[in-house]
Amino acid sequence: MSKRQFKAESKKLLDLMVNSIYTNKEIFLRELISNASDALDKLYYESLTNRKLKVDKKKLEIKLDVDKEKRLLTIEDNGIGMDKDELAENLGTIAKSGSLAFKEALEKKDKVNIIGQFGVGFYSSFMVADKVTVESKKAGEEKAYKWTSSGADGYDITDCEKEACGTKITLHVKENTKDENYDKYLEEFSIMSLVKKYSDYVTYPITIFNYDEEKKEKRKSDPINSMVPLWKKNKNKIKEEDYDNFYQEKFYDYTKPLRIIHTKVEGLVSYDALMFIPSNPPYDFYTKEYKKGLELYSNGVLIMERCEDLLPDYLNFVKGVVDSPDLSLNISREMLQQDRQLKVIAKNIEKKIIKELTDMLENEREKYEGFFKTFGVNIKYGVYDNYGAKKDELKDLVIFYSSKEKKMVTLKEYVSRMKDDDTIYYACGETVDKIDMMPQVESLKEKQKEVLYLTDYVDEFVLKMLDKYEDKKFVNISSNDFDLSSEEEKETLKKKNENAKDMFDFMKKELGNEVSQIRFTNKLKKHPLCLTSEGNITVEMQKVINAMPTDEHIDAKLVLEINEDHPIAKKIEDLYKTDKETLKKYTKILYDEARLIEGLPVENPTELSNLVCEFLSK
Repeated sequence: MSKRQFKAESKKLLDLMVNSIYTNKEIFLRELISNASDALDKLYYESLTNRKLKVDKKKLEIKLDVDKEKRLLTIEDNGIGMDKDELAENLGTIAKSGSLAFKEALEKKDKVNIIGQFGVGFYSSFMVADKVTVESKKAGEEKAYKWTSSGADGYDITDCEKEACGTKITLHVKENTKDENYDKYLEEFSIMSLVKKYSDYVTYPITIFNYDEEKKEKRKSDPINSMVPLWKKNKNKIKEEDYDNFYQEKFYDYTKPLRIIHTKVEGLVSYDALMFIPSNPPYDFYTKEYKKGLELYSNGVLIMERCEDLLPDYLNFVKGVVDSPDLSLNISREMLQQDRQLKVIAKNIEKKIIKELTDMLENEREKYEGFFKTFGVNIKYGVYDNYGAKKDELKDLVIFYSSKEKKMVTLKEYVSRMKDDDTIYYACGETVDKIDMMPQVESLKEKQKEVLYLTDYVDEFVLKMLDKYEDKKFVNISSNDFDLSSEEEKETLKKKNENAKDMFDFMKKELGNEVSQIRFTNKLKKHPLCLTSEGNITVEMQKVINAMPTDEHIDAKLVLEINEDHPIAKKIEDLYKTDKETLKKYTKILYDEARLIEGLPVENPTELSNLVCEFLSK
């Protein structure tokens, strides 16, 4: 019999699939097992309407076998099987899928989960095999046929002997090359690992023949796949320890998850999702190697280990799986089309996670504060990322330390305590203790005002992006916008600064462009001085941006403010009248002191030390 030719540009297209479409050779086993599962589905479905087909669903299975010496790997099912014409049609035409045609025929009748929707899946076997043999007998028929091919040159179909219906695929595994180790596909352990990785939730038992050293024979193993995934089970029948064990084994975490999110959605796009919020960040969370994403399954078959499109960046700490029968997969089933279904699932998942975090905040406050201590920066990043697109959804999830409550509070809680005020006050610093000692903070606390302490580098950017909360504006108490003086006090201070203008101009000249202004203030109580800022760039923002590994460098417009009631104010006025050279030295000391209070570096610490020692020794 002459060799049959593939229908299509055989050699060119098959070569393209083997070398280009599939970037990961090991998924050939996933494809062949998925096809076998489809064949079992078809047989069971046909048996429901065809009385001649007597099928015991409990006996439907997929069997694997390895023969190292002959370099053979076998995948066998007792499913629907194929006749001669179907072998030629389904395996002789690249991208012809019997599963797809079967599914389309049933669309108007019933729903059947058919995994294999692209005929190219079978051809992935040529990535690891130099010869493929398919023996098949269709259910209800007497004859069996064998399909044989060594690649794109063509194939043969001949009669063969086969007792039971179903399909047996035998791969002659390639010899090793410099770049590829094909021997691993002849190791039982490797094959079992691939089954667990990609096909663990195929709904039929997958067994493998193990060699029994004692009896010197092969014996069929127990099922090596779980068959029913945890996320497909009834939530009421799942124990907390089942979730914990699944999470710890699946995501290699020795601690229990902080939150478990198990949801099932049915509608235009149906899916099951089982997600976890970790108690601690993954070991590589702060490295470049860390990648976000959920495991993506289609009908229990792993499609992508990390589907990044399912999670926004700010939720990159979430672990879990999503399983949907409605995804539009591309020809290799290795990647997803960027389609509407995926976007709908991603949007729903994001909403669900936000809802769960909100519930934790409202009903498990201590647990939420623990979460926020670990992953709060992510939520803050979500507020200002993408020009604040998610700020309304996330603004009530951010919490800050309160000077009044001495604990973390939400913006909503802060606003609920406000009386006759339209301002939310905040201060920035490295730690709560350092902020608590700031002169401006002490002044506000005396006036019974609540101050939010911002200790994360992203905090002020978050409030800048929010701009307001319930029409209450945010004010940095180290900025020029902060002033609680009465109109009379403002006018008195203004006159005092006008009278001291020449002195401050003299002092500013000594500092050059370090400050935009020097002036007296009435808001420091017992503290001598402070640095404030003018404009949109604050001192804290300057520190953050300049610490980033970029060439960008910004400077806030700094203002040196001196307490009008502190003895130092009288001292500099006297020096201006009697000893301007000494005033120059005082000016440098005062400015460096103010920088230290704000947590800013001093440009010349040696000069500061010498000046201080000079005055101490007098």
